[in-house]
Amino acid sequence: MSEPRRRFRRLDRAAIRAVIGEPHALIATKSAPTIGETARRFIAHAPFMTLATCDAHGRADCSPRGDGPGFVKVLDERTIALPDRTGNRLVQSFENLLENPAVGTLFFVPGLRETLRVNGTGYVTDDAQLLERFTADGRRAKLALVVDVSEVYLHCGKALIRSGLWDPRWQSLAEATTRGVGVFSLREIEKGAPTGTSSAFDAWLEDVYLRQL
Repeated sequence: MSEPRRRFRRLDRAAIRAVIGEPHALIATKSAPTIGETARRFIAHAPFMTLATCDAHGRADCSPRGDGPGFVKVLDERTIALPDRTGNRLVQSFENLLENPAVGTLFFVPGLRETLRVNGTGYVTDDAQLLERFTADGRRAKLALVVDVSEVYLHCGKALIRSGLWDPRWQSLAEATTRGVGVFSLREIEKGAPTGTSSAFDAWLEDVYLRQL
C-alpha cells in the first residue's frame, strides 16, 4: 500500500516575509514596462525559452520553446512574437490563452548565467505578413503567438550558478537519467509503440511526427 500523502503547513505572505525579509529597493523596482536595448539583444540571441500560461481555473502549464537564435522577434518596445512549430498538436498554451491571456516567459542564452523574464498578455494570430518572418528551411510557421509586454527584467544568475547548467561536466547526467535508452522508454510506452530497443521507438516516434507535418 502506498503511504498517505503528507500535508504541510501553508504560510501566508506575512509568514513568508518573516523568513525571507523584504527585497532591496533597487531590486523591487528593477522591472520595466518596455523592452530596452539590453532585453532586445538578449531575446535576439536566445535559442531557448519557456512559456507559462494558465486556464480560467488557474491550472498552470509551462512549455519549452526553441529554435535558432532570434526565433522570437521583438516587433516593438512593447510587443514580441514567436512562431508555432509542428509539435504534438496538444496546443495547451493556445487553449489556455483563449481563457486567460496572461503569459510569462523566461529566455536563456547559452553561457549566460542571467535569464530574462518577459511577462504580459498574449493571443494567437495567422497574420500572413507576420508568419512570413517566421519562415525556416523554406517552411512558414502556421501560427504565431503575440505577446503584449507589460513587464521586463533580468533575473540574477544564482539559479544557473548553483545548478551548473552550462557546465560540460553535467552532460553525464543525461546518460544517468536515461540509463542508455531513449527517454520515452523510461515510462510505459504508448499503445501501438514498439517495445525493445530505443532506436525502434525513436523510429516509430519520428514516423508519427512526420505524418503530422
